[in-house]
Amino acid sequence: MTLLRRLAEQFWFVPALLCVAAVVVAAALVAVDRVSQEPLTPGWVDFLLYRVGSDGSRDLLGAIATSSLAVAGTTFSITMAVLALTSSSYGPRLVRNFMADKGNQTVLGVYVATFVYCLLVLRSVRVLGDLGGDGDVFVPHLAVNGAVLLAIANVGMLIYFIHHISDSVQVATLAGRVRMELLDTVERLYPADLGPSGGPPLPDLSGDGRPVTAGRAGYLQSVAQDVLMRAARRRDVVVELTVRPGDYVLPDTVLAMIRPDRAVNDRLVRTLRRALLVTDARTPYQDVGFAMQQLTEMAVRALSPGTNDPYTAQNAIDDLSAGLSVLVSRPPPSPWRRDDHGVVRVHAATPDVVLLLGTSLDQLRWYGAGAPSVMQSCVTLIERVAAHVRPPAPGEAPQLQQQLLAHLDLLADAFSAAGHHPDDQARFGDRVRCARQLILA
Repeated sequence: MTLLRRLAEQFWFVPALLCVAAVVVAAALVAVDRVSQEPLTPGWVDFLLYRVGSDGSRDLLGAIATSSLAVAGTTFSITMAVLALTSSSYGPRLVRNFMADKGNQTVLGVYVATFVYCLLVLRSVRVLGDLGGDGDVFVPHLAVNGAVLLAIANVGMLIYFIHHISDSVQVATLAGRVRMELLDTVERLYPADLGPSGGPPLPDLSGDGRPVTAGRAGYLQSVAQDVLMRAARRRDVVVELTVRPGDYVLPDTVLAMIRPDRAVNDRLVRTLRRALLVTDARTPYQDVGFAMQQLTEMAVRALSPGTNDPYTAQNAIDDLSAGLSVLVSRPPPSPWRRDDHGVVRVHAATPDVVLLLGTSLDQLRWYGAGAPSVMQSCVTLIERVAAHVRPPAPGEAPQLQQQLLAHLDLLADAFSAAGHHPDDQARFGDRVRCARQLILA
């Protein structure tokens, strides 16, 4: 599944599939025309099929192929221009969303597939027998009409592309797409039913073990939990992950420890290294911090002196509060992973919610202290998060509540240090006091 997910995010994947489909459809329709020895019955069939001679078919297929390839180049140029605009305005990490957008991939794929289809059908239009005589002409009428239908579909795809690319560069669309990625990541990493429920005792992880190093520098992008579980069960070992998805590692960084050492062989080490994918980029699939970072970066870039767009920052903060509200309402999942027999096989710690929350609020405060409306949105974010904080378990310290109260004080100090008008400071102080009362209540 990890390989399929990575392929689906590649810009060339959907166009490649559509080109393969075009090859299959073209061969199938030409084959149907070949096996039809008798001409199709005139009447309603002639009304549906567009019949032309060999020269007309060649001209028609050539015109469709040329125009589809030209429009494909135009759409690709527009996509590259939008990518450049998005990268400079909202952050280069959002380019991945455009590359993985199925709408853009489908539009480019349809045009390229139409070109491939027409090219294959065009080569089947020929004169049978002696070229100098009156040979029989083979024209795949069914395949030629298929090209006409594809040309009509291309017109519709062009209209859709103009609408889609115009909608995709809007701030609400960009922030909403990242918000959905954040919510999906929270649902995947913080399910309500995850955690040990009895079974054998937890193993001791303090002893010596066999380390598994990264072998290359980069970010730990994802962990194939099913591969880890099968490998650990097969060798009867416990795998302790020492890094989390999103961490930057060096070639000699220890990714995991395998215990006991005596049960480890080189094949197991190679299997675990393949299961821990280290690449040059982060993705939000198993990295909730990266999904939060994209919205935070959008807000921070909007507050830069060259942009000075506090409304975009407020939009990003609102979408960030939606994901954080769900995140703080979930119980922390257990780091212990058991197999079907209840035996612990993997220990993988999840990100600290307090640390994630503090990282986003710190950056918003550092860059947004000079914008009163953005500081008000930060207080609103804290209020929304506080309303959804999971009540602490008996004996558990209310760390999230304390963190939110501390950030309220930091916001008040930053607003005061920014030198705003006394009336603005008074209103902001009242807002902070109301938020504090809400958290304490």
